[in-house]
Amino acid sequence: MPVAVAQDETKDVKKEHVLLPFLQTQSQNTLTRLYQRPSSCLSIFRLLSALERQIIMNLLWLESAISVSTMAAWVVREARPLYDNALATLARLHILPQSTVKLALNPTFKTSFRQALTGGGTSSSFGVPAGEGHDKAQDGIPTDRDGRKDDKRNAPSLNTLDSYAIERWETILHYMVGSGNGRRPPEPSPGVRFLLKTSGLMNEFHGSLQISSTGFQFLLHSPHEQLWHLLLQYLHLAEQRRMDLVDVLSFLFMLSTMELGREYTVANLTKTQSAMLEDLRDYGLIWQRKQSSRRFSPTRLSTTLTSCSPSLPNATGTSSGPQEGFIVLETNYRIYAYTDNPLQTAVLGLFASLKCRFPNLVIGSITRESVKKALSNGITADQIIAYLITHAHPNMRKNNPMLPVTVQDQIRLWELEKNRLKSQEGYLYTAFASQADYELVLNYAKELDVVLWENAAKRCFFGSAEGHSNIKGFIERRTMGQK
Repeated sequence: MPVAVAQDETKDVKKEHVLLPFLQTQSQNTLTRLYQRPSSCLSIFRLLSALERQIIMNLLWLESAISVSTMAAWVVREARPLYDNALATLARLHILPQSTVKLALNPTFKTSFRQALTGGGTSSSFGVPAGEGHDKAQDGIPTDRDGRKDDKRNAPSLNTLDSYAIERWETILHYMVGSGNGRRPPEPSPGVRFLLKTSGLMNEFHGSLQISSTGFQFLLHSPHEQLWHLLLQYLHLAEQRRMDLVDVLSFLFMLSTMELGREYTVANLTKTQSAMLEDLRDYGLIWQRKQSSRRFSPTRLSTTLTSCSPSLPNATGTSSGPQEGFIVLETNYRIYAYTDNPLQTAVLGLFASLKCRFPNLVIGSITRESVKKALSNGITADQIIAYLITHAHPNMRKNNPMLPVTVQDQIRLWELEKNRLKSQEGYLYTAFASQADYELVLNYAKELDVVLWENAAKRCFFGSAEGHSNIKGFIERRTMGQK
Protein backbone atom coordinates (compact mmCIF):
# COMPACT_ATOMS: atom_id res chain seq x y z
CA MET A 1 0.00 0.00 0.00
CA PRO A 2 1.16 3.59 -0.53
CA VAL A 3 1.25 4.25 3.21
CA ALA A 4 3.80 1.48 3.79
CA VAL A 5 6.10 2.81 1.10
CA ALA A 6 5.80 6.31 2.49
CA GLN A 7 6.84 5.05 5.92
CA ASP A 8 9.84 3.22 4.46
CA GLU A 9 10.82 6.31 2.53
CA THR A 10 11.22 8.29 5.76
CA LYS A 11 13.85 5.80 6.92
CA ASP A 12 15.86 5.55 3.72
CA VAL A 13 16.01 8.72 1.62
CA LYS A 14 17.75 8.10 -1.68
CA LYS A 15 20.44 10.60 -2.64
CA GLU A 16 19.36 12.64 -5.65
CA HIS A 17 21.11 11.65 -8.87
CA VAL A 18 23.47 14.32 -10.21
CA LEU A 19 21.65 14.46 -13.57
CA LEU A 20 18.26 15.43 -12.12
CA PRO A 21 19.20 19.04 -11.16
CA PHE A 22 20.48 19.52 -14.73
CA LEU A 23 17.23 18.20 -16.21
CA GLN A 24 15.21 20.44 -13.90
CA THR A 25 16.88 23.52 -15.42
CA GLN A 26 15.71 22.61 -18.94
CA SER A 27 12.65 24.12 -20.59
CA GLN A 28 9.34 22.32 -20.81
CA ASN A 29 9.71 22.12 -24.59
CA THR A 30 13.12 20.41 -24.29
CA LEU A 31 11.86 17.86 -21.77
CA THR A 32 8.70 17.16 -23.75
CA ARG A 33 10.82 16.41 -26.81
CA LEU A 34 12.95 14.12 -24.66
CA TYR A 35 9.85 12.34 -23.33
CA GLN A 36 8.87 11.38 -26.87
CA ARG A 37 11.46 8.59 -26.58
CA PRO A 38 10.37 5.60 -24.44
CA SER A 39 13.96 4.73 -23.48
CA SER A 40 14.45 8.25 -22.06
CA CYS A 41 11.31 7.95 -19.93
CA LEU A 42 12.41 4.57 -18.60
CA SER A 43 15.93 5.85 -17.80
CA ILE A 44 14.69 8.94 -15.97
CA PHE A 45 12.23 6.78 -14.03
CA ARG A 46 15.19 4.67 -12.83
CA LEU A 47 16.97 7.79 -11.51
CA LEU A 48 14.06 8.92 -9.34
CA SER A 49 13.53 8.06 -5.68
CA ALA A 50 11.24 5.21 -4.62
CA LEU A 51 8.44 7.60 -3.62
CA GLU A 52 8.65 9.52 -6.89
CA ARG A 53 8.53 6.26 -8.84
CA GLN A 54 5.50 5.10 -6.85
CA ILE A 55 3.62 8.33 -7.57
CA ILE A 56 4.24 7.84 -11.29
CA MET A 57 3.10 4.22 -11.21
CA ASN A 58 -0.07 5.17 -9.30
CA LEU A 59 -0.96 7.71 -12.01
CA LEU A 60 0.34 5.85 -15.06
CA TRP A 61 -2.74 3.73 -15.80
CA LEU A 62 -5.36 6.29 -14.82
CA GLU A 63 -7.31 7.65 -17.78
CA SER A 64 -8.29 10.86 -15.99
CA ALA A 65 -6.73 13.24 -13.49
CA ILE A 66 -7.02 12.60 -9.75
CA SER A 67 -7.64 15.28 -7.17
CA VAL A 68 -4.71 16.43 -5.04
CA SER A 69 -6.66 15.80 -1.83
CA THR A 70 -7.38 12.19 -2.80
CA MET A 71 -3.71 11.52 -3.53
CA ALA A 72 -2.61 13.21 -0.30
CA ALA A 73 -4.96 11.00 1.72
CA TRP A 74 -2.74 8.01 0.86
CA VAL A 75 0.23 9.56 2.68
CA VAL A 76 0.86 9.32 6.42
CA ARG A 77 1.42 12.60 8.23
CA GLU A 78 5.09 11.90 9.04
CA ALA A 79 5.90 11.39 5.36
CA ARG A 80 4.07 14.49 4.09
CA PRO A 81 7.28 16.58 3.69
CA LEU A 82 8.84 13.81 1.58
CA TYR A 83 5.66 13.56 -0.46
CA ASP A 84 5.58 17.31 -1.10
CA ASN A 85 9.25 17.26 -2.13
CA ALA A 86 8.56 14.37 -4.50
CA LEU A 87 5.71 16.28 -6.15
CA ALA A 88 7.92 19.36 -6.47
CA THR A 89 10.69 17.34 -8.12
CA LEU A 90 8.28 15.77 -10.62
CA ALA A 91 6.82 19.19 -11.36
CA ARG A 92 10.26 20.67 -12.07
CA LEU A 93 10.86 17.76 -14.44
CA HIS A 94 7.49 18.57 -16.08
CA ILE A 95 6.32 15.01 -15.45
CA LEU A 96 3.50 16.39 -13.28
CA PRO A 97 1.79 19.79 -13.63
CA GLN A 98 2.26 22.48 -11.00
CA SER A 99 -1.38 22.26 -9.97
CA THR A 100 -3.07 22.46 -6.58
CA VAL A 101 -6.30 20.88 -7.81
CA LYS A 102 -5.66 17.90 -10.13
CA LEU A 103 -2.74 15.54 -10.70
CA ALA A 104 -2.07 13.85 -14.05
CA LEU A 105 1.09 12.75 -15.81
CA ASN A 106 2.49 14.70 -18.74
CA PRO A 107 0.63 13.10 -21.71
CA THR A 108 3.83 12.66 -23.72
CA PHE A 109 5.66 11.05 -20.78
CA LYS A 110 2.63 8.89 -20.00
CA THR A 111 2.32 7.53 -23.54
CA SER A 112 6.05 6.86 -23.97
CA PHE A 113 6.51 5.27 -20.55
CA ARG A 114 3.55 2.95 -21.14
CA GLN A 115 5.15 2.03 -24.45
CA ALA A 116 8.48 1.34 -22.74
CA LEU A 117 6.84 -1.08 -20.33
CA THR A 118 4.47 -2.85 -22.71
CA GLY A 119 6.30 -2.67 -26.06
CA GLY A 120 5.13 -1.45 -29.44
CA GLY A 121 6.04 1.47 -31.67
CA THR A 122 8.66 1.81 -34.38
CA SER A 123 10.84 4.76 -33.32
CA SER A 124 13.59 2.36 -32.14
CA SER A 125 14.51 4.41 -29.09
CA PHE A 126 16.06 1.31 -27.49
CA GLY A 127 18.40 0.87 -30.47
CA VAL A 128 18.23 -1.44 -33.44
CA PRO A 129 20.23 -4.68 -33.04
CA ALA A 130 22.49 -5.34 -36.02
CA GLY A 131 21.42 -8.29 -38.15
CA GLU A 132 18.50 -9.36 -40.26
CA GLY A 133 14.97 -9.14 -38.99
CA HIS A 134 15.55 -6.33 -36.50
CA ASP A 135 15.25 -3.20 -38.62
CA LYS A 136 11.87 -2.47 -37.02
CA ALA A 137 12.66 -3.05 -33.36
CA GLN A 138 9.76 -2.40 -31.00
CA ASP A 139 10.02 0.33 -28.38
CA GLY A 140 9.77 -1.82 -25.28
CA ILE A 141 12.24 -3.08 -22.70
CA PRO A 142 14.66 -5.27 -24.75
CA THR A 143 14.00 -9.00 -24.48
CA ASP A 144 15.28 -12.12 -26.17
CA ARG A 145 14.10 -12.40 -29.76
CA ASP A 146 14.18 -15.04 -32.45
CA GLY A 147 17.49 -15.08 -34.24
CA ARG A 148 19.43 -13.86 -31.20
CA LYS A 149 22.17 -16.40 -31.83
CA ASP A 150 22.72 -15.05 -35.35
CA ASP A 151 22.83 -11.46 -34.00
CA LYS A 152 25.67 -12.35 -31.64
CA ARG A 153 27.60 -14.37 -34.17
CA ASN A 154 30.18 -11.61 -34.67
CA ALA A 155 29.55 -9.63 -31.50
CA PRO A 156 32.50 -8.97 -29.15
CA SER A 157 32.79 -11.03 -25.99
CA LEU A 158 32.04 -9.54 -22.59
CA ASN A 159 35.73 -9.82 -21.68
CA THR A 160 36.63 -7.79 -24.78
CA LEU A 161 34.13 -5.08 -23.90
CA ASP A 162 35.21 -4.95 -20.25
CA SER A 163 38.90 -4.82 -21.13
CA TYR A 164 38.27 -2.03 -23.62
CA ALA A 165 36.21 0.02 -21.15
CA ILE A 166 38.81 -0.40 -18.41
CA GLU A 167 41.69 0.52 -20.72
CA ARG A 168 39.99 3.70 -21.98
CA TRP A 169 38.74 4.81 -18.59
CA GLU A 170 41.99 4.18 -16.76
CA THR A 171 43.91 6.00 -19.50
CA ILE A 172 41.98 9.11 -18.46
CA LEU A 173 42.62 8.56 -14.74
CA HIS A 174 46.31 7.69 -15.28
CA TYR A 175 46.73 10.88 -17.28
CA MET A 176 45.26 12.94 -14.43
CA VAL A 177 47.33 11.22 -11.75
CA GLY A 178 50.52 11.07 -13.80
CA SER A 179 50.45 14.83 -14.32
CA GLY A 180 50.64 15.32 -10.55
CA ASN A 181 53.57 12.91 -10.29
CA GLY A 182 55.56 14.78 -12.91
CA ARG A 183 55.40 11.81 -15.28
CA ARG A 184 54.17 11.62 -18.85
CA PRO A 185 51.49 8.93 -19.04
CA PRO A 186 49.81 8.03 -22.35
CA GLU A 187 47.60 10.92 -23.40
CA PRO A 188 43.88 10.50 -24.05
CA SER A 189 42.32 12.13 -27.10
CA PRO A 190 42.30 15.94 -27.49
CA GLY A 191 38.54 15.93 -26.83
CA VAL A 192 39.02 14.20 -23.48
CA ARG A 193 41.83 16.58 -22.49
CA PHE A 194 39.64 19.56 -23.40
CA LEU A 195 36.82 18.18 -21.25
CA LEU A 196 39.18 17.61 -18.29
CA LYS A 197 40.29 21.23 -18.55
CA THR A 198 36.85 22.81 -18.97
CA SER A 199 35.42 20.72 -16.12
CA GLY A 200 38.11 22.04 -13.76
CA LEU A 201 39.58 18.61 -13.09
CA MET A 202 42.89 19.76 -14.54
CA ASN A 203 44.46 23.22 -14.79
CA GLU A 204 46.98 24.50 -17.29
CA PHE A 205 50.34 25.17 -15.63
CA HIS A 206 53.43 26.22 -17.62
CA GLY A 207 51.93 24.94 -20.85
CA SER A 208 50.87 21.53 -19.50
CA LEU A 209 47.81 20.21 -17.68
CA GLN A 210 48.11 19.44 -13.98
CA ILE A 211 45.56 17.75 -11.73
CA SER A 212 43.57 20.25 -9.67
CA SER A 213 42.07 20.09 -6.20
CA THR A 214 38.73 19.26 -7.82
CA GLY A 215 40.46 16.55 -9.84
CA PHE A 216 41.86 14.89 -6.72
CA GLN A 217 38.41 14.94 -5.12
CA PHE A 218 37.16 13.38 -8.36
CA LEU A 219 39.49 10.40 -7.79
CA LEU A 220 37.76 9.65 -4.47
CA HIS A 221 34.47 8.86 -6.22
CA SER A 222 33.28 5.64 -7.83
CA PRO A 223 33.60 5.18 -11.63
CA HIS A 224 29.83 5.73 -11.94
CA GLU A 225 30.03 9.13 -10.23
CA GLN A 226 33.20 10.03 -12.11
CA LEU A 227 31.59 9.21 -15.45
CA TRP A 228 28.50 11.30 -14.76
CA HIS A 229 30.69 14.19 -13.65
CA LEU A 230 32.31 14.22 -17.10
CA LEU A 231 29.04 13.59 -18.94
CA LEU A 232 27.41 16.56 -17.20
CA GLN A 233 30.22 18.78 -18.47
CA TYR A 234 29.74 17.21 -21.90
CA LEU A 235 26.05 18.16 -21.75
CA HIS A 236 26.91 21.74 -20.79
CA LEU A 237 29.15 21.97 -23.87
CA ALA A 238 26.53 20.51 -26.23
CA GLU A 239 25.04 23.84 -27.29
CA GLN A 240 28.51 25.40 -27.65
CA ARG A 241 29.37 22.61 -30.08
CA ARG A 242 26.04 23.11 -31.90
CA MET A 243 24.74 19.73 -30.83
CA ASP A 244 21.08 19.03 -30.17
CA LEU A 245 20.83 18.53 -26.39
CA VAL A 246 17.79 16.26 -26.73
CA ASP A 247 19.67 14.01 -29.17
CA VAL A 248 22.66 13.88 -26.81
CA LEU A 249 20.55 12.98 -23.77
CA SER A 250 18.40 10.47 -25.65
CA PHE A 251 21.50 8.69 -26.99
CA LEU A 252 22.95 8.35 -23.47
CA PHE A 253 19.61 7.03 -22.22
CA MET A 254 19.40 4.66 -25.19
CA LEU A 255 22.82 3.25 -24.32
CA SER A 256 21.75 2.72 -20.69
CA THR A 257 18.89 0.46 -21.82
CA MET A 258 20.85 -1.60 -24.36
CA GLU A 259 21.96 -5.19 -23.87
CA LEU A 260 25.59 -5.78 -22.95
CA GLY A 261 27.37 -7.96 -25.50
CA ARG A 262 25.06 -7.18 -28.44
CA GLU A 263 25.89 -5.15 -31.54
CA TYR A 264 23.62 -2.34 -32.72
CA THR A 265 23.41 -0.56 -36.05
CA VAL A 266 24.19 3.15 -36.49
CA ALA A 267 21.62 3.47 -39.29
CA ASN A 268 18.89 4.92 -37.05
CA LEU A 269 21.14 7.47 -35.30
CA THR A 270 20.69 11.21 -35.87
CA LYS A 271 23.48 13.46 -37.14
CA THR A 272 24.31 14.57 -33.60
CA GLN A 273 24.35 11.01 -32.28
CA SER A 274 26.60 9.85 -35.11
CA ALA A 275 29.03 12.64 -34.22
CA MET A 276 28.98 11.47 -30.59
CA LEU A 277 30.34 8.03 -31.48
CA GLU A 278 33.96 9.22 -31.53
CA ASP A 279 33.62 10.93 -28.13
CA LEU A 280 31.93 7.91 -26.57
CA ARG A 281 34.68 5.63 -27.87
CA ASP A 282 37.25 7.86 -26.15
CA TYR A 283 35.39 7.53 -22.83
CA GLY A 284 35.06 3.76 -23.19
CA LEU A 285 31.27 3.86 -23.44
CA ILE A 286 31.03 2.10 -26.79
CA TRP A 287 33.18 -0.35 -28.76
CA GLN A 288 33.62 -0.44 -32.54
CA ARG A 289 35.88 -2.62 -34.65
CA LYS A 290 36.98 0.50 -36.57
CA GLN A 291 35.87 4.10 -36.79
CA SER A 292 33.99 3.59 -40.05
CA SER A 293 32.09 0.55 -38.77
CA ARG A 294 28.32 0.60 -39.16
CA ARG A 295 27.92 -1.29 -35.90
CA PHE A 296 28.72 -0.55 -32.28
CA SER A 297 28.45 -2.33 -28.94
CA PRO A 298 27.77 -0.62 -25.60
CA THR A 299 30.21 -1.41 -22.80
CA ARG A 300 29.40 -1.92 -19.15
CA LEU A 301 30.12 1.77 -18.52
CA SER A 302 27.14 2.77 -20.66
CA THR A 303 24.67 -0.04 -19.85
CA THR A 304 24.93 0.85 -16.13
CA LEU A 305 24.50 4.62 -16.56
CA THR A 306 21.02 4.62 -14.99
CA SER A 307 21.31 1.49 -12.84
CA CYS A 308 22.93 0.65 -9.51
CA SER A 309 25.10 -2.13 -10.99
CA PRO A 310 28.92 -1.69 -10.88
CA SER A 311 30.24 0.30 -13.85
CA LEU A 312 33.36 -1.84 -14.08
CA PRO A 313 34.11 -5.43 -13.00
CA ASN A 314 35.21 -5.55 -9.37
CA ALA A 315 37.42 -8.58 -9.84
CA THR A 316 39.89 -6.79 -12.11
CA GLY A 317 41.14 -4.33 -9.53
CA THR A 318 40.06 -1.35 -11.62
CA SER A 319 39.79 2.28 -10.73
CA SER A 320 36.83 1.52 -8.51
CA GLY A 321 39.31 -0.07 -6.14
CA PRO A 322 38.87 -3.13 -3.96
CA GLN A 323 35.65 -3.61 -2.05
CA GLU A 324 37.52 -3.16 1.23
CA GLY A 325 40.14 -0.58 2.17
CA PHE A 326 43.80 -1.28 1.53
CA ILE A 327 45.76 1.45 3.38
CA VAL A 328 47.41 1.11 6.79
CA LEU A 329 48.88 4.29 8.32
CA GLU A 330 51.15 4.22 11.39
CA THR A 331 51.90 6.96 13.90
CA ASN A 332 55.45 7.25 12.50
CA TYR A 333 53.95 8.40 9.13
CA ARG A 334 54.78 5.04 7.53
CA ILE A 335 52.12 3.92 5.04
CA TYR A 336 51.40 0.39 3.79
CA ALA A 337 49.12 -0.09 0.78
CA TYR A 338 47.98 -3.66 0.08
CA THR A 339 47.34 -3.27 -3.64
CA ASP A 340 48.80 -4.25 -6.99
CA ASN A 341 46.78 -1.65 -8.90
CA PRO A 342 49.07 0.80 -10.75
CA LEU A 343 46.44 3.55 -10.60
CA GLN A 344 45.98 3.32 -6.83
CA THR A 345 49.77 3.33 -6.44
CA ALA A 346 49.99 6.44 -8.62
CA VAL A 347 47.35 8.21 -6.53
CA LEU A 348 49.34 7.48 -3.36
CA GLY A 349 52.38 8.95 -5.08
CA LEU A 350 50.57 12.29 -5.28
CA PHE A 351 50.99 12.91 -1.54
CA ALA A 352 53.31 10.15 -0.21
CA SER A 353 56.94 9.23 -0.81
CA LEU A 354 56.96 5.62 -2.02
CA LYS A 355 59.96 3.50 -0.93
CA CYS A 356 59.32 -0.16 -1.83
CA ARG A 357 57.01 -2.07 -4.14
CA PHE A 358 56.14 -5.74 -3.86
CA PRO A 359 53.65 -7.84 -5.90
CA ASN A 360 50.74 -6.91 -3.63
CA LEU A 361 52.21 -4.30 -1.27
CA VAL A 362 53.52 -0.74 -1.55
CA ILE A 363 55.46 0.85 1.31
CA GLY A 364 56.05 4.56 1.70
CA SER A 365 55.80 7.44 4.11
CA ILE A 366 54.08 10.79 4.36
CA THR A 367 56.75 13.49 4.52
CA ARG A 368 56.83 17.26 4.57
CA GLU A 369 58.19 17.31 1.03
CA SER A 370 55.57 14.89 -0.34
CA VAL A 371 52.71 16.84 1.25
CA LYS A 372 54.11 20.17 0.03
CA LYS A 373 54.26 18.72 -3.49
CA ALA A 374 50.60 17.72 -3.22
CA LEU A 375 49.66 21.13 -1.87
CA SER A 376 51.42 22.82 -4.78
CA ASN A 377 49.17 20.83 -7.13
CA GLY A 378 46.06 22.20 -5.42
CA ILE A 379 45.35 19.17 -3.24
CA THR A 380 44.26 20.17 0.26
CA ALA A 381 45.12 18.59 3.60
CA ASP A 382 41.49 17.63 4.18
CA GLN A 383 41.38 15.84 0.82
CA ILE A 384 44.49 13.82 1.69
CA ILE A 385 42.98 12.84 5.03
CA ALA A 386 39.64 12.02 3.36
CA TYR A 387 41.39 9.73 0.87
CA LEU A 388 43.20 7.89 3.66
CA ILE A 389 39.93 7.45 5.58
CA THR A 390 37.99 6.33 2.49
CA HIS A 391 40.53 3.63 1.65
CA ALA A 392 41.54 2.65 5.20
CA HIS A 393 42.18 -1.06 5.78
CA PRO A 394 39.46 -2.93 7.78
CA ASN A 395 41.89 -3.27 10.68
CA MET A 396 42.35 0.52 10.69
CA ARG A 397 38.58 0.98 10.92
CA LYS A 398 38.61 -0.68 14.33
CA ASN A 399 40.59 2.28 15.72
CA ASN A 400 38.97 5.36 17.23
CA PRO A 401 39.92 7.72 15.70
CA MET A 402 40.55 5.78 12.51
CA LEU A 403 43.76 7.65 11.55
CA PRO A 404 46.46 8.67 14.05
CA VAL A 405 45.65 12.16 15.31
CA THR A 406 49.31 13.17 15.23
CA VAL A 407 49.52 12.44 11.49
CA GLN A 408 46.29 14.31 10.73
CA ASP A 409 47.43 17.35 12.71
CA GLN A 410 50.86 17.36 11.08
CA ILE A 411 49.40 17.26 7.56
CA ARG A 412 47.25 20.27 8.43
CA LEU A 413 50.24 22.08 9.96
CA TRP A 414 52.21 21.58 6.77
CA GLU A 415 49.31 23.13 4.91
CA LEU A 416 49.35 26.10 7.29
CA GLU A 417 53.04 26.60 6.53
CA LYS A 418 52.16 27.01 2.89
CA ASN A 419 49.41 29.50 3.69
CA ARG A 420 51.39 31.68 6.09
CA LEU A 421 52.17 34.22 3.36
CA LYS A 422 49.63 35.63 0.96
CA SER A 423 50.68 37.68 -2.04
CA GLN A 424 48.58 40.40 -3.62
CA GLU A 425 49.40 42.84 -6.38
CA GLY A 426 49.30 46.53 -5.59
CA TYR A 427 51.22 49.80 -5.33
CA LEU A 428 53.37 51.34 -2.56
CA TYR A 429 52.74 55.05 -1.91
CA THR A 430 55.60 56.87 -0.18
CA ALA A 431 57.73 60.07 -0.16
CA PHE A 432 54.90 62.38 0.90
CA ALA A 433 55.95 66.01 1.39
CA SER A 434 54.19 66.35 4.76
CA GLN A 435 52.23 64.42 7.34
CA ALA A 436 49.09 66.28 6.27
CA ASP A 437 49.49 65.16 2.65
CA TYR A 438 50.06 61.58 3.75
CA GLU A 439 46.96 61.49 5.97
CA LEU A 440 44.80 63.15 3.30
CA VAL A 441 45.69 60.56 0.63
CA LEU A 442 45.52 57.70 3.13
CA ASN A 443 42.03 58.68 4.28
CA TYR A 444 40.88 58.90 0.65
CA ALA A 445 42.26 55.38 -0.02
CA LYS A 446 40.53 54.07 3.10
CA GLU A 447 37.22 55.47 1.87
CA LEU A 448 37.74 53.41 -1.29
CA ASP A 449 38.58 50.38 0.91
CA VAL A 450 41.79 49.64 -1.03
CA VAL A 451 44.40 50.00 1.76
CA LEU A 452 46.21 46.69 2.40
CA TRP A 453 49.00 47.94 4.71
CA GLU A 454 50.12 51.24 6.26
CA ASN A 455 53.05 52.60 8.27
CA ALA A 456 52.42 56.02 9.75
CA ALA A 457 55.98 56.39 11.09
CA LYS A 458 57.46 56.11 7.58
CA ARG A 459 54.55 57.90 5.87
CA CYS A 460 53.79 55.09 3.44
CA PHE A 461 50.98 52.68 2.67
CA PHE A 462 50.26 49.86 0.23
CA GLY A 463 47.09 49.86 -1.85
CA SER A 464 45.49 47.26 -4.09
CA ALA A 465 45.91 47.41 -7.86
CA GLU A 466 42.18 48.03 -8.35
CA GLY A 467 42.33 51.37 -6.51
CA HIS A 468 45.54 52.70 -8.07
CA SER A 469 43.91 54.70 -10.84
CA ASN A 470 41.62 56.53 -8.38
CA ILE A 471 44.43 57.28 -5.91
CA LYS A 472 46.72 58.44 -8.70
CA GLY A 473 44.00 60.74 -10.05
CA PHE A 474 43.36 62.14 -6.56
CA ILE A 475 47.06 62.94 -6.05
CA GLU A 476 47.33 64.57 -9.49
CA ARG A 477 44.23 66.75 -8.93
CA ARG A 478 45.56 67.86 -5.54
CA THR A 479 48.97 68.68 -7.05
CA MET A 480 47.38 70.70 -9.87
CA GLY A 481 45.21 72.58 -7.36
CA GLN A 482 48.22 73.56 -5.27
CA LYS A 483 49.93 74.97 -8.37
